[in-house]
Amino acid sequence: MKTSPKPAPIKGKASAVVGKSIVQIVDDDPAIVRLVRRYLELEGFQVIVAWDGRSALDQLAREAPNLVLLDIGLPEVDGLEVCRRMRSNSDVPVIMLTARGREEEVIEGFDAGADDYLAKPFSSGVLLARVKAVLRRYRPGEETDIDGIEWNGLVVDFSARKVTRGGRPIHLTRTEFPLLALLARHRGKILTSAQILTEVWGPEYAGESQILRLHIGRLRKKIEPVPECPSLILTELGVGYWLNC
Repeated sequence: MKTSPKPAPIKGKASAVVGKSIVQIVDDDPAIVRLVRRYLELEGFQVIVAWDGRSALDQLAREAPNLVLLDIGLPEVDGLEVCRRMRSNSDVPVIMLTARGREEEVIEGFDAGADDYLAKPFSSGVLLARVKAVLRRYRPGEETDIDGIEWNGLVVDFSARKVTRGGRPIHLTRTEFPLLALLARHRGKILTSAQILTEVWGPEYAGESQILRLHIGRLRKKIEPVPECPSLILTELGVGYWLNC
């Protein structure tokens, strides 16, 4: 009888100091902008503001912010379309700010290229924790000490950040890459959901199982031959996930 692999231990990640960064707020609500700007500036962040989607895209090209807080409900060009256009020429991390919280809308945000989302209303503590966690996740560094993996026609080159199947490139986001790298580093061993969230997203996300489930689903759609019947990224019910290669 085949037994599942045991959960793998993961050493805690050292807390990184987030230096002074430029955060772009894109929102047409003056009260929200005023409040969020105050929270961020008190923490030492430099803040720039755009009141609509077109201005946000122009400002992004000029100012090169380190992170974007993007409201979905913008006039004329909504936040989802703004995020899609940002992703056409920039990999700046994006946190969606939204009054919506349904899973379908969260999926839409991730599909558009967002890295995280916050449903309004939110506290200053939650906002700052998410901003700092995303910035830590995007700091330069090696994704993994493994050169790559090959499995069933899939080739992943971690050093070059390239994924191909049958020679055809597959684009992974800057969240999907470290997620796959973590599973590869511990391949054959179960990682609990809390371990994965803490390692990839940060300790602030240890209980955010929905975010992990959505990203695992997106990753499977890109790399599994039959995403509905995964054979590479496997689920251990009630525990977490493991890489079967």
